[in-house]
Amino acid sequence: MLYEELTKKIIGCAMEVHRRLGNGFQEVIYQRALEMEMHLADLKFSRELEMPIYYRDSEIGTRRVDFFVEEKVMVELKALIKLEDVHLAQVMNYLEAYKMEIGLLLNFGARSLEFKRVHNNKK
Repeated sequence: MLYEELTKKIIGCAMEVHRRLGNGFQEVIYQRALEMEMHLADLKFSRELEMPIYYRDSEIGTRRVDFFVEEKVMVELKALIKLEDVHLAQVMNYLEAYKMEIGLLLNFGARSLEFKRVHNNKK
């Protein structure tokens, strides 16, 4: 699996955040806590990096992804009771738009941390 060790390390950081905070907070609280955990894990990342979205080679807007880790893995956070297919589709679209291969969808809103490893099939 591509970037397996890196994704395991990120998921481990997320599990620690969920273990300490539980569910029920807003997404921004989990973003801040995950930022702290990833610093402690010595991961290099950018938070809420604004990236352009293109359509037919024309920029049509921008989107901020929660984290880009080690310039290899895109991480999108949610704080929802239940993940839906639309959230997975969102991550898949971002991977394609940003020309990245691997993404993680992390949901802190459920009773237990939910995570999905997403692969860009077009890469």
